[in-house]
Amino acid sequence: MSAYNQSPGFNRPRLVTKEFLATPQSEGDGAVVRSNMLKFLDPFLMLYDFSVTPPGGFPDHPHREKDGVEARVIAGESMGVKSPVYTRTPIMYLDFTLKPRAQVHQSIPESWSAFVYIIEGEGAFGLLNSQATAHHVLVLGSGDGLSLWNRSSKPLRFILAAGQPINEPVVQHGPFVMNTQAEIEQTIEDYRNCKNGFEMAKYWRSQ
Repeated sequence: MSAYNQSPGFNRPRLVTKEFLATPQSEGDGAVVRSNMLKFLDPFLMLYDFSVTPPGGFPDHPHREKDGVEARVIAGESMGVKSPVYTRTPIMYLDFTLKPRAQVHQSIPESWSAFVYIIEGEGAFGLLNSQATAHHVLVLGSGDGLSLWNRSSKPLRFILAAGQPINEPVVQHGPFVMNTQAEIEQTIEDYRNCKNGFEMAKYWRSQ
């Protein structure tokens, strides 16, 4: 059975409810990132896209390739492969690459929030076949799975992330994220005074 003809294993396919482009911006000492692409889609706070110069990088993760679809399972489960990574809040974080004319159907728990970030290429996503290209974020509506297709002549790579909402208040100030404004103010004070977990802050330097 080819990936192009496979059938979904869910009943209520999700559709794309929001789409926006992540634009590049400069941060720090010469770094260029696509940041603030996603804010407060419970349980996710932010999403950053940046590159790492070789030989730097991250450890390998379990992956599976079948019928033109490769899935790197960073958290959660896909195509019969389960990540060994434990997360206190249940989430899935999947890195898909689809060859031309391939498609994939991924189950997602119905109560979870979910989004897609396209790294490379273009594809048709969700119940209404919403077309989207690289560096776009797609927020998904309710349902128990996502269907998508690569109908182009080039590979499509994207991240699918989903998680169980924790339903907590969120207050953010710069890199600090807490539940209340009072906690934010206390954290800033602790950082400035190098205490309560920031004891080594005075020695932090970028390499």
